[in-house]
Amino acid sequence: MKFKADEVTSILQAEINQYRSQLDVAEVGTVLEVGDGIARIYGLSNAMSGEMLEFEDGQQTRGVVFNLEENSVGAIIFGDALKIKEGMNVRALGSLLQVPVGDAMIGRVVNAIGEPVDGKGPIASSERRPIESNAPGIADRQPVKVPLQTGIKAVDAMTPIGRGQRELIIGDRKTGKTTIAIDTIINQRDQNVICVYVAVGQRESSVNEVISVLEKNGAMDYTIVVVAGSSDPAPMQYFAPYAGAALAEYFMYNGKDTLCVYDDLSKQAAAYRQLSLLLRRPPGREAYPGDIFYCHSRLLERAAKLSKEKGGGSMTALPIVETLEGEVSAYIPTNVISITDGQIYLVPDLFYSGVRPAIDVGISVSRVGGNAQIPAMKKIAGSLRLDLAAFRELEAFAQLGTELDKATQQQLDRGYRMVEILKQPQYQPKHVSDQVSIIFAAARGFLDKVPTGQVLAWETEFLTFLRDEKPEVRNQLTEEKKLSDDLDGKLTASCQEFSKRWHAAYEKKLAK
Repeated sequence: MKFKADEVTSILQAEINQYRSQLDVAEVGTVLEVGDGIARIYGLSNAMSGEMLEFEDGQQTRGVVFNLEENSVGAIIFGDALKIKEGMNVRALGSLLQVPVGDAMIGRVVNAIGEPVDGKGPIASSERRPIESNAPGIADRQPVKVPLQTGIKAVDAMTPIGRGQRELIIGDRKTGKTTIAIDTIINQRDQNVICVYVAVGQRESSVNEVISVLEKNGAMDYTIVVVAGSSDPAPMQYFAPYAGAALAEYFMYNGKDTLCVYDDLSKQAAAYRQLSLLLRRPPGREAYPGDIFYCHSRLLERAAKLSKEKGGGSMTALPIVETLEGEVSAYIPTNVISITDGQIYLVPDLFYSGVRPAIDVGISVSRVGGNAQIPAMKKIAGSLRLDLAAFRELEAFAQLGTELDKATQQQLDRGYRMVEILKQPQYQPKHVSDQVSIIFAAARGFLDKVPTGQVLAWETEFLTFLRDEKPEVRNQLTEEKKLSDDLDGKLTASCQEFSKRWHAAYEKKLAK
């Protein structure tokens, strides 16, 4: 067989012309030991804390640098740690852990690293954001003054939340903490607020139930759900809240208002404790590592109302913390209380006695106060907290069986009706104008002669009456947001007219 020199020459010439030198420089280490989702790696001397790693296990499993030690690096593994073996090569990717962000994320359910888990296909998002970023400085913020309406009477009247605030929801398990957060998300339907719900350590059935409630109420149109369930590894549960904050921050820095719910941070703290103990970090109180406070503070400080120069966007944080047997002075609850701008405290006794939401008015507080209320609500609800506190004292006194004078009995009766007014079914948030109207009617004594068991029926019919027969009064309240003398007179007249009609119908019903 003869070679044709011309052909060989032409092929060689073409290959030489097409040659481009490509140098692939990567820092590569070796797995020393692996177990419990943690890998110890030798050779990554220039690795950064929080840097992404890629294990050469055939599936490109990702990890992140968590511990920087003298001779090795401690890394946590995302994915199946059982496929990582000793002696396996690991590449440092030179970038921090990031999640995809943008409008394409809205309406989707993702895991802690931004991968879709809702079965709706890949997310077409070209932008990414590090899950850890610095909180805005003091000069980049402005005071919290714009209300974030939750649609819950007891919250909007007594512990109001402003856009850019951090309000803790705290209480024992099964006291309605998640319900308050979900009601708040549902109430943002026409408020132009992007919502992020982060589920940490929750049962899959509970998360699915929350998602179905959001879908049923049309809330998934403006909501992103980040899920790190109880069956997910500890790294996912630890990083999920930071991923949620990064998703909300993207919209905040683009001038939009956002709401981020962390449900719940006590489970994130437990996941961080697990990781830290596996990496041999020294344990502190309740076996939590010493930097658990920093872990939560750097997350919650990212919530802010940005200055006009920065676009004026906001991120409101609603962290949830679960207590054991009402132990508010435990380590994690006290930490988060000291970081946040107030707390909504839910009590099992109230919950099981039928007062729902079961908010303890005495301990619950909002450090923003009336700044986060519309003027009408501020005026009508100003004395509500004190009246309820006085009612609780009177109620305890009345249980002694002493005879009460007429004024005291009247105060007690009004207190019972106020408690009834503040009850609210779940997933039925109310417009702020309706809240002001019903609290106005109760405070002015229009419910004093209504039987306690009929208060909620009276409320429903009264709000329907205002909407159908007195729309001009409701519209004026919605537009002006102030309780002027003119509007006060119109509301009083409306209450009187409806009250006469209702009592006549009720007496007729009793006569039958």
